[in-house]
Amino acid sequence: MQLRYAFRLYPDATQQAALARAFGCARVVFNDAVRAREDARKAGRPFPTAGQLSTRLITEAKRTAERSWLGEVSAVVLQQSLRDAEHAYRNFFASLNGTRKGPKLGPLRFKSRKDARQSIRFTANARWHLTGSGRLNLPKIGAVKVTWSRTLPATPTSVTVIKDAADRYFASFAIDTDPAADATRMRQTDRTIGIDLGLAHFAVLSDGTKIDSPRFLRRAEKKLKKAQQELSRKQKGSKNRAKARLKVARAHATVADARREFQHQLSTKLISENQGIAVEDLSVAGLARSRLAKSVHDAGWSAFISMLEYKAVRYGRTLIKIGRFTPTSQTCHACGTVDGPKPLNVREWTCTACGTVHDRDHNAALNIKQAAGLAVPACGAPVRPGAIPAQREETGSHGIPTGNRAA
Repeated sequence: MQLRYAFRLYPDATQQAALARAFGCARVVFNDAVRAREDARKAGRPFPTAGQLSTRLITEAKRTAERSWLGEVSAVVLQQSLRDAEHAYRNFFASLNGTRKGPKLGPLRFKSRKDARQSIRFTANARWHLTGSGRLNLPKIGAVKVTWSRTLPATPTSVTVIKDAADRYFASFAIDTDPAADATRMRQTDRTIGIDLGLAHFAVLSDGTKIDSPRFLRRAEKKLKKAQQELSRKQKGSKNRAKARLKVARAHATVADARREFQHQLSTKLISENQGIAVEDLSVAGLARSRLAKSVHDAGWSAFISMLEYKAVRYGRTLIKIGRFTPTSQTCHACGTVDGPKPLNVREWTCTACGTVHDRDHNAALNIKQAAGLAVPACGAPVRPGAIPAQREETGSHGIPTGNRAA
């Protein structure tokens, strides 16, 4: 299983210029590859292979006056940019013929230097390494300062340097982990639980625990509104507008980081305490088209469920999704009577068959657990084993290191 560990980078002025140069060269090679394939399509010729593109757009291009500056950056960065273009085309064609799940992908577009996110990737043959003082030494860039928030569990296979919209730099290390070894580190338990996700409370568990919704976007809405108003008043192309844009991006980044940290802490806690977890397969895209769109996006249910999925695979837990059309809020968990739909303002209701008084969300969590077949304890074994695709990402907080934690 492959995971990613992200750490904050603090390059100096010279290193920032070198990174900007590398971002630009990788972007040019990517755009040249897209243009070459588009020209071949219009001319009715076969698409050039990856080897042909590498020879034409990198090796031969460096010898020309127009592209001689490609030699100022690591060749691995340029090769990885071509691989990204090949991977994007494979996904596009797989989406066209229906072999790729998810929404349909559009044709590839050219990258712009004004894109909010810029990135380059170094593989092992680029000879990057971690110095004795905990810095990240990158070819033709130098030793960049890293804020280590935790220890890397294994030797990374590659590192991706990312610059986001808030002008922050990150190093994302790709690490291969062993799920069997990770499962042994997790405490065994026979607990199972059902989770009902909502807006009034972020999650209500079948054991009665209610987790309040942090509402990070709603709490920062006033500050975001003021920053956006200042941006809209600035003249396009001016330096003041660039400063205002950066202020808006940093305000949004603060909200996104806080939400992601909350979701990681909660998902890790639930995975460590329960052997089996049941959730509802919500149609977040459909709910986001309703009048509750802002609150739905603020909750971030999809990202939270994705974290539960890959952490369940990593630590040997079982995650079960029940159908979104299961009437969990209408069914009495005590007698099974379906009492019909109820408006959202009804938070408690009494079963007409058995007279049980239900808390709407707690009753839904109990029904989710029963529908998933987790009503009986799992006795420490997987309740319903099955392969669940894992998310290839894991991030953490970026605290102040007490020493060289990368050693």
